[in-house]
Amino acid sequence: MLALLIASEYYDYREVGMLMTEYSGIRLENNIPIPEGKVNRRYPHEDMEVGDSFFIAGVALQVVLNANWRAGKRYEKKFIARKEGEGVRVWRTA
Repeated sequence: MLALLIASEYYDYREVGMLMTEYSGIRLENNIPIPEGKVNRRYPHEDMEVGDSFFIAGVALQVVLNANWRAGKRYEKKFIARKEGEGVRVWRTA
C-alpha cells in the first residue's frame, strides 16, 4: 500500500493501477500515456535537394538562420540564407 504525505495528512488510494490523490482540486494520476508530439514544419528544409531554394516574405533574417541551423542538425544538411528585398531566400548547399 502506498502512503503519501500531503498537507500533514496521509492518503492511500489504489484504483485499477491508478494512483489518485485529491489535493486542492488536483488529481495525481499515473499510467496515462503521453500523446504523440505534433510536428510543425514551417519551412520545406526536409524536401530540398542541393541547389533548391525558397523565399520567405516579411520575416527577420535571424529567425530563418535559427530555423536553418535546427533543420541542418535534424536532417544532416547544410543551408544558407540571404536577405533579398523584403524577405529572405534560403538555399540548400550540401
